[in-house]
Amino acid sequence: HVEQHIEDSPCSYIQWRFKDGFDKEKIESEAFRIRITPQEQKAIDDYNLEGIWSRRLRAGVPEYEIKKKHVREKDNIYVSKDELLAMGFKHLLRQTDEKIASKEAGLDLRPVTTSEIQTHLDDFGLAQEFGTYGKIRGLSGGQKVKLVLAAAMWNCPHLLVLDEPTNYLDREALGALSAALNEWGGAVLMISHNKEFYGSVCKEEWIVADGKVDVKGDSDEREMKAVARKKESKKEKSADAIVESAGGNTNADGDKYKDATTNFWGKAVSKKEARNYDKAKKKGDVAAMRKILAIPKGKVMPGQEELGDGK
Repeated sequence: HVEQHIEDSPCSYIQWRFKDGFDKEKIESEAFRIRITPQEQKAIDDYNLEGIWSRRLRAGVPEYEIKKKHVREKDNIYVSKDELLAMGFKHLLRQTDEKIASKEAGLDLRPVTTSEIQTHLDDFGLAQEFGTYGKIRGLSGGQKVKLVLAAAMWNCPHLLVLDEPTNYLDREALGALSAALNEWGGAVLMISHNKEFYGSVCKEEWIVADGKVDVKGDSDEREMKAVARKKESKKEKSADAIVESAGGNTNADGDKYKDATTNFWGKAVSKKEARNYDKAKKKGDVAAMRKILAIPKGKVMPGQEELGDGK
């Protein structure tokens, strides 16, 4: 991890990690680490194996290019996956598959130059003073979190898994991270105890306790199905709609509260949240409006000062 590279600069760390066209830290992780038994080492020695280089599919059977020691590259041979597994090369195959997958995803096409990496770090708030000229051991806890996030996003993943991402981040950094995650087109899986933060990003909450998993909230897919079911059911006007169509208003002071397009953390308010906010607004339910806008207790949301601090 970054703690093993404290004498390197953030740019040097990312160059080391991705220069070969794959995530070297992932390859060297516990899941991919090669644990060679004496029997496996004997098989490697007997086979005179130097490395597994590439992969192809022949007649529906995966085959791997084998490089033997003291043998010219043009004399490399292809061996089926089943044969290699039988020889005890399971971990070597896993590493090879991961490297090939990274290159097929185009990870080796992104230049790992200092300027390219620094531009990437700038997007995460790590200035050149720290990213190019500083060392990791001189970074604060929050800056190390930014570096870890930047490295995780280097290969443009579809899924980002975050474990307690709010640690060491100040309020400004938390707001920026929340806005960035909401604008990002990929999926986010987050492990966190900070409800105020993950509530502004995640639409579905899984609470694991006492050997059970309690699921709260709706994913987009389930929400779309629920909307479709509502459209198929008999449409009935709500009491509020009836009053409004008759020219009335359930709350004489309803107009004093402003409309909302974003919540406290900068996340765009969904259509469902907007409808619920309008209902709470008509009723003058300040607590409900603060909850919908995810305003922390004791905080006043800029532009929504009329909602108070919740105390």
